Amino acid sequence: MKKEPIGKLISYIHRSNQKILAKHLAPYGIGSGGQHSFLKVVLRRPGINQDQLTQELKFDKATTARSVKQLEQSGYIERIPDPEDRRSLLLHPTPKAKEFEPVLKTILDDANKRLALYLSTDEEEQLLMLLHKVGLSLSESED
Repeated sequence: MKKEPIGKLISYIHRSNQKILAKHLAPYGIGSGGQHSFLKVVLRRPGINQDQLTQELKFDKATTARSVKQLEQSGYIERIPDPEDRRSLLLHPTPKAKEFEPVLKTILDDANKRLALYLSTDEEEQLLMLLHKVGLSLSESED
């Protein structure tokens, strides 16, 4: 078997998965570019600020700002001034986001099941362990 570059395979899988997710999320006004990831974190950590969100998801500040703006325009999050730091805005899920949360969870769970469709439970666990190892080697390179 010809040895393919690991990064190329990971990139292909990611792009393909993002296309499928975009198709399933579009009817709800959730765009591509990882908006679902931002919404998921805001739902899990209401009151997070944009800098914390950027750090947690490892996106750049511009991508975070764009996604937050789009999610706000779609009615999923609201920005509230931080009472302790007036320059900072805290991100909170709206009632629309909270109502959508179980749908989002189902869409993301289905996507994960699709990715692991041809893997046994042991293979899935091994793949996750190996991907974490690869990720660790990259995070060490960033320092």
